[in-house]
Amino acid sequence: MRHQRKTVKLQRTKSHREALLKNLCKSLIEHRRIRTTLAKAKAVRPVAEKLVTLGKRDTLHTRRQAFAVLRCKTLVKTLFDEIASSSKDRPGGYTRITKLGQRMTDSAPMAFIEWVDAFVPKGEKAEVTEDAAKE
Repeated sequence: MRHQRKTVKLQRTKSHREALLKNLCKSLIEHRRIRTTLAKAKAVRPVAEKLVTLGKRDTLHTRRQAFAVLRCKTLVKTLFDEIASSSKDRPGGYTRITKLGQRMTDSAPMAFIEWVDAFVPKGEKAEVTEDAAKE
């Protein structure tokens, strides 16, 4: 019996599945919103939320733990400075999954996964206010 076994296997070996989830987390941090299949979105959600929880603690140890997953210093910096700081008051539930319908080619259910607290990078904030002022 499979009691207490929650791992979604996604028809991949363990190493392939771990690499897939790490790459999806990297893309989510970099692009802030990604389009993927519903099963992959549901599988990446706990991994991404654990990274944000690490980012909220913001110690050297947690930065090293996040680097062990992400393997990119710029993504770790983005995670800790922008994503985790914007979710500081939220007790959990940092991501949102929005169902999109089926993919045309193979009818796989598609979804967006994105951060709930939409943070605006420092450079883009000024551009948004200027655009709003023009209208």
